[in-house]
Amino acid sequence: MLEDIIAERRHKLERYRKTANPYPATVARSFSLQEVKKNFALLSKKKKSITVVGRIRAWRDQGKIVFSDIEDGTGTVQLVIDRERVKNMEFIKATFDSGDFIEAKGTPYVTKRGEKSLLVSSVRLIAKSLRPVPQSWYGLEDVETRLRRRYLDLLVHSAARELFVKKNLFWKTLRGILEAEQFLEVETPVLEAIPGGAEAEPFVTHHNALDTDYYLRISLELPLKKLLVGGYEKVFEIGRIFRNEGIDREHLQDYTQMECYWAYADYEDMMRLVEKMYKAVIKKTFGRLETTYMGDTIKWGKKWPKVDYYAVFKKETGIDLEKTILVADLYQSAKKLGLKPEVGLGRGKLIDFIYKKFVRPKLITPCFLINPPADVEPLAKRIEKNPNRVERFQVLAAGTELGKGFSELNDPLDQRARFEEQMKLRAAGDKEAQMLDEDFLEALEYGMPPAAGFGMSERLFAVLADKPVREAVFFPLMKDEK
Repeated sequence: MLEDIIAERRHKLERYRKTANPYPATVARSFSLQEVKKNFALLSKKKKSITVVGRIRAWRDQGKIVFSDIEDGTGTVQLVIDRERVKNMEFIKATFDSGDFIEAKGTPYVTKRGEKSLLVSSVRLIAKSLRPVPQSWYGLEDVETRLRRRYLDLLVHSAARELFVKKNLFWKTLRGILEAEQFLEVETPVLEAIPGGAEAEPFVTHHNALDTDYYLRISLELPLKKLLVGGYEKVFEIGRIFRNEGIDREHLQDYTQMECYWAYADYEDMMRLVEKMYKAVIKKTFGRLETTYMGDTIKWGKKWPKVDYYAVFKKETGIDLEKTILVADLYQSAKKLGLKPEVGLGRGKLIDFIYKKFVRPKLITPCFLINPPADVEPLAKRIEKNPNRVERFQVLAAGTELGKGFSELNDPLDQRARFEEQMKLRAAGDKEAQMLDEDFLEALEYGMPPAAGFGMSERLFAVLADKPVREAVFFPLMKDEK
């Protein structure tokens, strides 16, 4: 029983505590275990004692000798603890357990079986483990258990640790590309009086000092566009955003997003940059331009085609958006397709609902989906020759959206009119419709240059790694076990 194991380890802890501190603040460390392995021949020639630290991963007691594998953040090394050299051998065997952190001093040594090891002269406890660490896979095959106790998942599964090393490289490479393109990295507030920049239900929090309710941001967009008004030409932010929406393979409630804004550029310019950026990030992070996701092979290396929103929508649904203008007609079309949309959706939401069910899943090969109806994107600039559509693109691959950008709407009167339409939808019950933001509209009235914007989230990394997005973050929010 686990309770018995914990009780026994507590007893060992107290026994050790009578002779030494089992949790010292300072430890000695000559080399990492990776350095020991790499420089083993040179260290053996010098025949000098070295000191290493690590967690006990295996403990094989053979009477007069104990063979123990220890692991630090860089690798593993076998320790050989011999009764002739370590005088307190019996005390060590009586108080040490697998999972404990130890400091060991000794000399490089090759066993009879040819294994590069450390022949120990002294060893001490530096952190006692009161709970047994699961062996690799055993006891941690259930996804829920792995995510709730991610530290154990990382401890016993090297592939899980490597995933997050790759994720670090993913963001590092993305940041480097934007900086090389002369974008300035900035930070904007997480708390907002009015959430904007996306259609999503926000989280609400209370500011005690100001005695005011605020929202956690659902997007980075509006503050960054204010910086274009303020005179910056290229800005970007990589930050946390929060959306009070459902949980599935592609959605989290809090996640990292990158958004960038480029003055005097349009969505064509941004598409060229995005394709170049994605290919560079994928190649650097995964070493190739071909990945798999849920059984599909995704080839990123070819030139990405531009797919017209209206054309592919008509192909997959039979609905001609040029002719189907009325919301009532769209509802009838959705029902004929076997869908059951919520009552009260606006035209844009209804189109998007149908699109996500019938169009998006078919787009497996990387492409840009361009020029949707203005109803679905309240912040994008209209196409001059067809003002019912907007200059927007989405990066589509593997049947999901992996980024979105557009020529930014900088006409304050048009923006106000579209916000007002969104507010009507909110009044009708759409909690995700955007709010009218007077502060942002005032900024636009001072003048914002023509600009292109783009946003993408860590969903891209999850798709590239062929993981549900919650498995590609360290500690996803989960329902209380109780």
